[in-house]
Amino acid sequence: MAVLVVYGNNAPLVDEDIGAMRAAVGSYMVARVTSNLAHLVFSFASYHHRRQQRLWVVLSTICLCIYIPLYFEDVSIRGKIAAAAVAVSLEEIIWIFCYSPAAKKLLRVKYSTAVDIAHEIDRFAAFYIIVLGEFLYLIVKGSNAAVGFNEGLLRAIWTLIIAFCLNWLYTHADGSMKSTHPLRHNIYTAFSFAVIHLPLIAALLAGGHVAAASVAEEDFEDAQRWLLCEGLGVGMMCLYFFALIHACQDEPGTLLMTKHVRIIMRPITGLITILLPLAHHLNATEILSIIMAMYVACLVWETVGSLKKGACFFERWSDVDYPETRQQEERSKDNEAVMP
Repeated sequence: MAVLVVYGNNAPLVDEDIGAMRAAVGSYMVARVTSNLAHLVFSFASYHHRRQQRLWVVLSTICLCIYIPLYFEDVSIRGKIAAAAVAVSLEEIIWIFCYSPAAKKLLRVKYSTAVDIAHEIDRFAAFYIIVLGEFLYLIVKGSNAAVGFNEGLLRAIWTLIIAFCLNWLYTHADGSMKSTHPLRHNIYTAFSFAVIHLPLIAALLAGGHVAAASVAEEDFEDAQRWLLCEGLGVGMMCLYFFALIHACQDEPGTLLMTKHVRIIMRPITGLITILLPLAHHLNATEILSIIMAMYVACLVWETVGSLKKGACFFERWSDVDYPETRQQEERSKDNEAVMP
């Protein structure tokens, strides 16, 4: 935890100071090494998973060597970004391989690792909510949207609505009444569920930061425009894939729309958002207004499409008695039926 404090304080300054770059990379590598050592220690006690844990420790430790170029001042920032991207991607690939059926067969293990599915779902959801907090923190920090009703306040409200829509779409999944979670479906959907969160979180973190920061600015720079739209657009594409890997178990004709029709607005909205920076004449308020309108339309489309066939705008309440009351009535009817 101490090295993560060092990382958090230096990471925002890595493009400005080589000392901050070295401190951030070094603290990250130390944190990973301590995590690997913990797994190594556990492997002596947990003999069931010993081979898998030690394989992961060896490969992930070797992978840390890819970060070494980040220490050198003569390596360009683009080269360092490329090296970090390769290292992070390789770390994900190594994790997938070490706990995949292929590694289990290769190591000839009798027992393999398992996942506490309920807790795993909660952990990913909690991390997603923390990222959405990036949308909300900056729209109130510094009171940049004061005083009264102004364009800054309008952009803050639009950013809030976008974050709300993203939260709804994530928790709504594919909108089915009955579905099998990807972690319960098969090995491919389970790993896809875990891996898809990396680009999803990264994209929304970038897009959300720019959207919230727009409250304090009059307009976007060209780089900010692209970062905002590509981040939110890629995030929406990831949410589309996230919905696809949920296995719908509803009977045909149960809901107003089939699964693929319900979620078709996600890739359409994502593609339009990605291409939106090409409209150079749009200012910050107009861009956020368009994105907000599309996200709300996508949310309404999925919500309506997830209603049961025959649903009415107003419906009569039925079976509103307390369970104890219904049970007493059923017992009375049973007693009357058995009496001579």
